[in-house]
Amino acid sequence: MQLNNSVGQQNVPPAVSRQQSDYLHSLKQHRRIVICARFLILLLFLSLWEFTAKRGIIDSFIFSSPSRIGACFLTMAKDGVIFRHIGITLYETLTSFLLVLIISILTAVLLWFSPGASEILDPYLVVLNSLPKSALAPLLIVWLGANRTTIIVAGMSVAVFGSILNLYTSFREVDPDDLKLIYTLHGGRMHALSKVVLPSSIPSIISNMKVNIGLCLVGVIIGEFIGAREGLGYLIIYSSQVFKLDWLLMSIVILCIIAMALYQLIALLEKWCLKKF
Repeated sequence: MQLNNSVGQQNVPPAVSRQQSDYLHSLKQHRRIVICARFLILLLFLSLWEFTAKRGIIDSFIFSSPSRIGACFLTMAKDGVIFRHIGITLYETLTSFLLVLIISILTAVLLWFSPGASEILDPYLVVLNSLPKSALAPLLIVWLGANRTTIIVAGMSVAVFGSILNLYTSFREVDPDDLKLIYTLHGGRMHALSKVVLPSSIPSIISNMKVNIGLCLVGVIIGEFIGAREGLGYLIIYSSQVFKLDWLLMSIVILCIIAMALYQLIALLEKWCLKKF
């Protein structure tokens, strides 16, 4: 019985110390303060915007106001027009983002497998990444036509080259001792890729995803500015041409919300990967 009791006592997890408990409490309190501060800043900004527009300090026709933007959204939501524009922009953004992710990983893997090809192609990737992508959008319209495919390609063009360069750099910076261990155990390049390179590059892949989701949204909006008949980018251009500035500011606010939501989804994926791997 004494032996069983001692074994059972060994299996009991140690109690949290007072210092550790205080530290965890301070972390939670810090998070609450940060969240409250963010909310208060947003509330103060919206209140100041609404107050100055109501008092005539700023021109409500040019700068609109939160209440006018909300009323505009509810009006467009009744017939579902705004949701169609949001859905189209989201579809184009997510499609270009997934294509960028697949193409960049595959290309970085191919460059890692062939160092000679990477030396040859490196300056071309740098030049393509440095090009202003807004200058490519009109050319894409001429080549591919004013359709959804062109907008998706425009979204990809903003992110894909930089993503390839970053991922390939991450692949090259893998610990050489880990690679030597694989080769010592008679493993090949494919084993090194699957067992060492890709697992150790997961943080870099997630970081690239965080950047690329915003870049793809920017590229899609640029494409919609030039060659679309629907989507939030088209709505921004159309509303600026007909001086419906409530529509314009509403579209910008929706884009901010979309960007924040997509970034948070990637952040949740990052937390899951950190727990999993």
